[in-house]
Parts: sequence; structure tokens; C-alpha cells
Amino acid sequence: MSATDEFKITQLVDSGQMIQLTLIENVSTEPISQKQMIIENVSKRLDAETKEQVMPLLEAILQAQPTINIKSYQQTQITIAMPRSRYENMGRPQVGNIIGINLKKL
Repeated sequence: MSATDEFKITQLVDSGQMIQLTLIENVSTEPISQKQMIIENVSKRLDAETKEQVMPLLEAILQAQPTINIKSYQQTQITIAMPRSRYENMGRPQVGNIIGINLKKL
């Protein structure tokens, strides 16, 4: 299995001959509310007639509950240390730049 993913540089540490990059997966996520997840899951499991009766009641119950936003994706974070020469051969990427990393089992 192989995947080339984009990672954003979040930290760069220059210690002379070695460069350390901290990367986080470049994925934009939208927070989803717990209420929305409950309504969608209940809606999927009910037939049209039952849904018509249950959904107004469920929405009224959930209206009284606090809205809790849930991150729908946990991002991968990688820290890489490399010699300065390799870093310079990459084009000297800076914090905020996006780089591609090919992840695969050999």
C-alpha cells in the first residue's frame, strides 16, 4: 500500500548541521456537532413514517442539550531530523510550507 500525503511544516529547528522539521497532515476538517451526528444516525435507521413521528421529538430533546463540536479526523504528525545538506537539496522549505511525503511499506 502506498500513499503520498501533504504535510504542513509547523516547526523548524536549526541546530547547525542538523535540521528538525515537525509536520502535521495537511487536511482541512470541519467540526461536526454531536447533535448533528445523532440526528443523522437516527435518520438512517428509521423508515419514512417512523422518521416523520420521531424526528420532531428528537430535535426538541436535543435542542435543550449543549452543542458539543467533535473533530471528525485525527491528523498525523511527524517529526524528521535530517542533515542540513539534505534540507537544502529539498529547497529549504519554511514553516507554513507544504511538502509531500510518500508513505509505503517496503
